[in-house]
Amino acid sequence: MDYSGKVAWITGASSGIGAALARELAARGAHVVLSGRDAARLAEVASACGETLILPFDVRDEAALAEATAKAIAWKGGVDIAFANAGISQRSRALNTSMQVYRDIIEVDLIAQIAFTQGLIGHMVQRGSGALGFISSIAGKVGVPMRTAYCAAKFGLAGYADALRGELSQTGVSVHTIYPGSVATNVSRNALTAAGEKRGKSDPAIDNGIPADVAARQMLDEIAAGTREIIVAEGGEKAMGELRRTPDALFDQVANMVANGYMEKLEAAE
Repeated sequence: MDYSGKVAWITGASSGIGAALARELAARGAHVVLSGRDAARLAEVASACGETLILPFDVRDEAALAEATAKAIAWKGGVDIAFANAGISQRSRALNTSMQVYRDIIEVDLIAQIAFTQGLIGHMVQRGSGALGFISSIAGKVGVPMRTAYCAAKFGLAGYADALRGELSQTGVSVHTIYPGSVATNVSRNALTAAGEKRGKSDPAIDNGIPADVAARQMLDEIAAGTREIIVAEGGEKAMGELRRTPDALFDQVANMVANGYMEKLEAAE
């Protein structure tokens, strides 16, 4: 994939991986659409990205999402690449965690990212092209203590992406699931505690993690190469992700099912 001239829309673009993706995409000639809740921080990111479209909104607000989707598509005549990146992490034992924390994390990290994607897939299928990038996590491959809500959401996002990849396999729209390990961002500081408050401090593993710009370059290189499952991690985290890597042959098997009329046969039986 050549990113030059493409329109790329990123949720959670005000910091961390989202901001790094925006800068790297702009450096590769893409037109970037930036979304997040903080318009001022989005404007800071935009200042390093050339011509951009800033669409601030809360990803949980489906009416605002629908309005933003229409604007993103109209800006340059279409959206070529979309990154479902917005998310909140967690640092609390399941034994102590309130159900509201589970609801909040799953709403942002899973439901809102599905809604974001559902608003775009019809547009992409109609055009016969597009790429969808889902930012899951190594914690979406391996259950990690103190992150039960986060793991549930990120495993769920990966499952949605894998099923969607099969459904879209004959349409020209590619689906890429990205599994970062420790990347140097504010993810730990913004993580929710058992009571749903911001943790306010980071972890050494995150502080010493992969620089966000390095992670973004790898993600974009692998999407350009057509990699369907992208593990962005080092050391033990990389080893865990690789142990749970889905074989390409399995993705191909699902795509072949779709090519051979699997969905049509199910629909005909209803």
